[in-house]
This record gives sequence, C-alpha cells and structure tokens, in this order.
Amino acid sequence: MLLLTGEYDLTLDIKNRLSVPAKVREQIDPEAHGSGFYVVMGANSILSLYPEKYYQRIALAVAPRMVAPDELLTYERVNFATAGRVELDRQGRVLINDRALRRAGIKEQVTLIGARDHLEMWQPEMWDKYLSDNMAFQEQVMLQARQEVLRKDREEANW
Repeated sequence: MLLLTGEYDLTLDIKNRLSVPAKVREQIDPEAHGSGFYVVMGANSILSLYPEKYYQRIALAVAPRMVAPDELLTYERVNFATAGRVELDRQGRVLINDRALRRAGIKEQVTLIGARDHLEMWQPEMWDKYLSDNMAFQEQVMLQARQEVLRKDREEANW
C-alpha cells in the first residue's frame, strides 16, 4: 500500500528540476511502484506526480463502459497529451515540463504535498489558503475515522 504524506517547501532550479525529498523517495518501492513518475494535470490545475506503475493502473482503469465514447475520447486526449513520464536523476530530482508549470501557475517556489497515492505541486500561497479553508473539514473527518476505528477495536475485543 502506498501512503505518501507530508508537505515540503521547495524551489525549482534554473532547469525546472524539482528535488523530491528523501523521506518521500524512501516511501516508494521501485519494484512495486516503478522508478519514475508521471506528471499529470489534476483537478484545479494542480500538478500531480504519480508513481509510474500506479498511474498506469489508473489510466487503464478508465474503461469504455465508464463514460460515453465521445467523453472517453476527450478524456484520453487531454489526459495523455498533458501527462508525461519523468525519471529521478541521481540527486533525486525530476524535470518538470515548462508547459505544465505554466498551466499550473508555478514559477520557482513549490509546496509539494503527499496526497495518499500521489504527490501534488502547489503554488505556496494557494496551498496555504486551501489548507486554512479546509482545516475544519479535515478535523471533522479525522474525528469520524478515529471513532470508527475505536468502534471496530471494541467489537474485536468483545469476540
């Protein structure tokens, strides 16, 4: 199971290379998840980095029966045209395409966050606003999840 976590304030270098933190790289098993990433334009123009084998599974999961044929064609054109495979270099950096950065509005500063099965690249100001706007919701969901775990633990203890 892949569980990518954390938030990291980073700077793109002059060649648009992003240094993926060692803590993040350690969470990714090259055998299970692949040696590279796919950079994909996600919701709200947020750039996402998916471990390559995981992205391939997601891309193939969009079956013709899930959407109408014309919608599938639109999805495939947009998704595959804007996605790109990148490799980690020896210093743990990935090269991010100029066009993808421009579409995401990212200049030099980046906040990289773990989002369970992928990483997201945010403009730092946008991330801070998103976080402050959604912290109460996160707390509510976390409390509900904790209560569910405690309920299941009590049930198992009664067996």
